[in-house]
Amino acid sequence: MRDTVSPSARASVSAMQRLLVTGGAGFIGSNFVRWLMANTDVSVVVLDKLTYAGNEDSLSDLPADRVQLVVGDICDAELVDSLVADTDAIVHFAAESHNDNSLNDPWPFVQTNIVGTYTLLQAARKHDTRIHHISTDEVYGDLELDDPDKFDESTPYNPSSPYSSSKGASDLLVRAWVRSFGVKATISNCSNNYGPYQHIEKFIPRQITNVLSGLRPKLYGTGENVRDWIHVDDHNSAVWTILNHGVIGETYLIGADGEKNNKEVIESILGLLGQPTDAYDLVTDRPGHDMRYAIDSSKLRAELGWKPKYRNFTEGLMATIDWYKANDSWWRPAKEATEAKYAKTGQ
Repeated sequence: MRDTVSPSARASVSAMQRLLVTGGAGFIGSNFVRWLMANTDVSVVVLDKLTYAGNEDSLSDLPADRVQLVVGDICDAELVDSLVADTDAIVHFAAESHNDNSLNDPWPFVQTNIVGTYTLLQAARKHDTRIHHISTDEVYGDLELDDPDKFDESTPYNPSSPYSSSKGASDLLVRAWVRSFGVKATISNCSNNYGPYQHIEKFIPRQITNVLSGLRPKLYGTGENVRDWIHVDDHNSAVWTILNHGVIGETYLIGADGEKNNKEVIESILGLLGQPTDAYDLVTDRPGHDMRYAIDSSKLRAELGWKPKYRNFTEGLMATIDWYKANDSWWRPAKEATEAKYAKTGQ
């Protein structure tokens, strides 16, 4: 995206007081709202459809005078227009984001990730509103296990699932709206997040809550697949840095040098919970399971001065385990249904 605007076109939200956060009741979005409450004075309007991945309880204890939840769809052009008209910037987290679900039914991913992003871009264009678009490293496809390279901002897109394809399409829409219509947008592609308030269908919270429920954790295939893990608070501090200091039209990759294969992660969880590190079951690998993701975040660090708080994966993982141990009432209601769904697929 480097050639679309002048490098001097720095973003700034220093005077902004009211943000629209789409998907703000989901995992990363709700943590971003919490991060804003703890570190800034801004107020937030959350727009969330409250599908299975959105949970109103993730926002329940936040100050009502600073956080407003609007239940609605980012594809609803009239609603989106009315909210964007009354906010200073948009941070766009809302997405269908589960690879397995996208393989079973791709349409919601096309609708939310592509049409929804288009709807937001049109509103941002109309009201000349700053927008930051949250994407994923999965748009780049995957790397070989023995490949020394990492993804960076020049890596070609090579998505391998309906989910990652729809996110890649939404990224390209943002780039086009910057170049064609002058929309004030930035993009970030992030590695795999973990932390509080993550739906228990996801890998790390599923394994933690399995152990806490007396169930054996489940490992896809042989567990060699590598992910580049980042604590959600580090992701969100990077988003805020980009929103404040990023160059309009630019893409930034967010990562914390947290490469671990799934076997290492599951054994770490077991060890930290005082269990034998081999007390897990191997289950059928999922179709099209990418082998390795790795993020080079040197541009973000060098140009914007960002650095992660959790530089040690074990430290961040222990903090995450402690949260799930202390918040049984948040995740327990969904546990039985989640495991029943996976049991039907042998996973």
